Amino acid sequence: MTSALCRRQTATAAPQVGDVGPAVRRLADRLREDDVPAQFARFVLVGGLSSALYAVLFVALGDLGDLGDQGANIVGAIGSSALANELHRRLTFHAGERVSWLTAQWEGGGMALVGMVATALALAWWDATTDSGAFARFVVVAGVTGAIGLVRFLALRWAFGVARAADEV
Repeated sequence: MTSALCRRQTATAAPQVGDVGPAVRRLADRLREDDVPAQFARFVLVGGLSSALYAVLFVALGDLGDLGDQGANIVGAIGSSALANELHRRLTFHAGERVSWLTAQWEGGGMALVGMVATALALAWWDATTDSGAFARFVVVAGVTGAIGLVRFLALRWAFGVARAADEV
């Protein structure tokens, strides 16, 4: 005769090599939480998705379309920023009920514009003070963009009312 404990252990098969289902479910559950690490992970994912949209628009409208580089850059920046602001409102900060679409576009778009200006100023300063190659300029832009991204995360977290909503509960 076997005990119930033994039967229960034999009834559940050990996960097979390559069975990612439970791990994916745990990761998805973790990303749905509202703590800072989960929000930051969603922020980075949204940033990657909106950057991909920017790249597609820039190439499609610049090389294949009639807008040229500057027009494609503007349309790509506006399109990717609008997508990012909406996804941050709904997914990153779960603020769809607290923040309207227009407010998200206004606040998020303003912060994106400040980031673009800061990046342009940093790059202009770098170019004026050094004589370096493309890789060094890329590192400057990446560093400033990363720093602006962190500031934007904190600003959007505040603007979309995450801290205020938690205090009200």
